[in-house]
Amino acid sequence: MDLSVTLHGQTHDLVLKNPVLTASGTFGCGLEFAPYGDLKSLGGIVVKGISLKPRDGNACPRIVETTGGMLNAVGLQNDGVEDFCIAKLPLLPWRETAVIVNIYASSVEEFAALAARLNGEEGVAALEVNVSCPNVSCGGVLFGQDPALAAAVTAAVRKAAPSKHVMVKLSPNVTDIAGIAKSVEGAGADSISCINTLLGMGLDLRSRRPILVNVVGGLSGPAIKPVALRCVWQTALAVRIPVVGVGGIVNSVDALEFILAGAHAVQVGTGNFMRPNCAFTLAANLPAVCAEYGVKSLEALRNSNFENAPVQGVCVDLSERS
Repeated sequence: MDLSVTLHGQTHDLVLKNPVLTASGTFGCGLEFAPYGDLKSLGGIVVKGISLKPRDGNACPRIVETTGGMLNAVGLQNDGVEDFCIAKLPLLPWRETAVIVNIYASSVEEFAALAARLNGEEGVAALEVNVSCPNVSCGGVLFGQDPALAAAVTAAVRKAAPSKHVMVKLSPNVTDIAGIAKSVEGAGADSISCINTLLGMGLDLRSRRPILVNVVGGLSGPAIKPVALRCVWQTALAVRIPVVGVGGIVNSVDALEFILAGAHAVQVGTGNFMRPNCAFTLAANLPAVCAEYGVKSLEALRNSNFENAPVQGVCVDLSERS
């Protein structure tokens, strides 16, 4: 079975040997996971969030296990774009496997500068724009919570990186994710990945204090899968560009469910913390699981997506339930 996928963008396509990508912030820069599997077997490697300058991140504790997932407030710790381009990118198998760089900034201008720096790097196949970060110019409001701000970032990155496929990663912490998706599509995005983490917190009853130093953090893992599926479905119905599903994917069945919901590809995130070979195993098992469920092509599975379902949502009558 042919598992190759092409994300047909408005400006640039992104060709993947299979639909299995890693999720930013869960796979380092890729090299850290080389002992657990063949990086070349993956459809793509999405590296951790990269900023213009090095960032120390938040103080510890900044990761905590929760029921069905984890909370993190790492704070986008990284060594900066120059270190990535010089010391890490050349060691990745970018000729065989797509390398996608997640980018983080706190202003539209900074996003543009970061995109421009990466535009000239041959080994970078695509940029994943993290709009789930605060805009310091607007009092800390998240770019991804405002359609106009999300569009402004997307347009700036698109202009600064004319040679790259531009993927925008959406936050679930909004009331209308489809509206945000339409805004970034209109601003030139080639594809959309969703979702980023849900905002959550953990408390320690013994100390009477929050577990994370940052108090709140991003909830990820199998616990958020139903939310992620819903967001992928709504987004895929709202836009014409490809959608990449993220959120609670830990096995091949999960991956196929996201494709059924409308995704062209998927990203494995918290599963990499659970089992460092998770993404590799998922990719290896995918052909057998497709055969088990009678999936003859990923495109046919995606195009069978809820042909008679309502576009605006699902109303459930609970009046007869006890």
